[in-house]
Amino acid sequence: MNPETKRKKYGEKYALWLRNYQRQRARALTRLAQENPHRYQELLEEERLRDEAEGKTWLDLSGRTKRTMDSVSSPDRRSEIPKGRSDSQSEGNVGGEE
Repeated sequence: MNPETKRKKYGEKYALWLRNYQRQRARALTRLAQENPHRYQELLEEERLRDEAEGKTWLDLSGRTKRTMDSVSSPDRRSEIPKGRSDSQSEGNVGGEE
């Protein structure tokens, strides 16, 4: 088997594994959030704050993580939740199945 074919087969196998893992992980997180909603929200908030402190929060779809000097600090995330919806409703069904 030539190196290019071998690389493609490995890439396909890895892509399938990653897709299945992410799908299963998303479903498990959804179930966990439904079973322990308060603890899940606490952990989610901790991770959000950690990402912001480490400068890993994406600011746009290009993956930009650093603000320019002219940018204003990010608005309170609570203001992004549409009125009439609670925090748990805004999370949605991450796993997509159930």
